[in-house]
Amino acid sequence: MNAISEPATHPSPITADSLQRVAQWLKCNGGIKLQKQDPLQVLSDRYPAGLLSQAELEALLGSFHH
Repeated sequence: MNAISEPATHPSPITADSLQRVAQWLKCNGGIKLQKQDPLQVLSDRYPAGLLSQAELEALLGSFHH
């Protein structure tokens, strides 16, 4: 690809119609939906079963809150 010989590409203009379409799409599909997860369960799922005891998992979780 030769940047000198290739014509510059200009982005399409933003129109009211295109903004409306984006707004409608975001309304239907947009936004990251976060789930509230139990931090202790997240830690339990992250490490192999039996690697850490329940007390060790709770201590590890406690270190994140300080």
